[in-house]
Amino acid sequence: MTLESGVGYVLIALGPTLSLFVSVIAQKPFLILTLLSSTLFWLISLIVLSGAWRGFLPLKTSSLWAYAFLLLTSVGFQEAVRVLFWKLYKKLEGMLDAFADRISKPRLVLADKMLISLTGGLGHGVAHAVFFSLSLLTPAFGPATFFIDKCSSMPFFLVSAIMSLGFTIIHTFCMVIAFEGYAGGTKTDQVFVPIIHLIAAMLTLVNLAPGGCVVGVPLLCFVAALTAQHCWRIVWRRLAEHRHRTQSNS
Repeated sequence: MTLESGVGYVLIALGPTLSLFVSVIAQKPFLILTLLSSTLFWLISLIVLSGAWRGFLPLKTSSLWAYAFLLLTSVGFQEAVRVLFWKLYKKLEGMLDAFADRISKPRLVLADKMLISLTGGLGHGVAHAVFFSLSLLTPAFGPATFFIDKCSSMPFFLVSAIMSLGFTIIHTFCMVIAFEGYAGGTKTDQVFVPIIHLIAAMLTLVNLAPGGCVVGVPLLCFVAALTAQHCWRIVWRRLAEHRHRTQSNS
């Protein structure tokens, strides 16, 4: 039964990612390369961040303020890297459009740009899952499950898998929101992404309280659902505007 449990935890953490890859990304080789590049890019950024943390760990105090400061610096660093990722993407977009002009092919359309941002966000989510969760799920294939004193009502592996899923959803759709915010100069969307990222990160501190996982995990899932819903509204509005503009020009 342990093998089944381990597979189940992995599918909870990465099942939606796999479904999105098979149904959308695998259809276009360029998106596969984008996903691999994005995952590597974010893994390197997380390794750099962990190297910076190494000089301060383990913390000599168990104060929540110390952990909150670490999370704040982590979110700030990742959001700065997101801006860098956006600038690199814009350079790549210009190169692709120039290449399309040379070979008399159509330029990237809105749907292509959204798929690229979605794939870039998925790469961020996969990197987060690999870095923070998959290594923790390896023992789930062993002879027993595992509970911690502060969360005796839920298996540790289940908590890790659900949190990995939540952050993957948040990172994936936050990238789409951020890219649309940067492209359109929408300050609301530009601010929404770091705020929602910080809220999600701070919610992990709830798990440090006795029984906190019963509250923290559902709250993280709620934040993930809120992020997905906001992304859907943005995409629906942008596509509607683009369709209206196209019809007006024709």
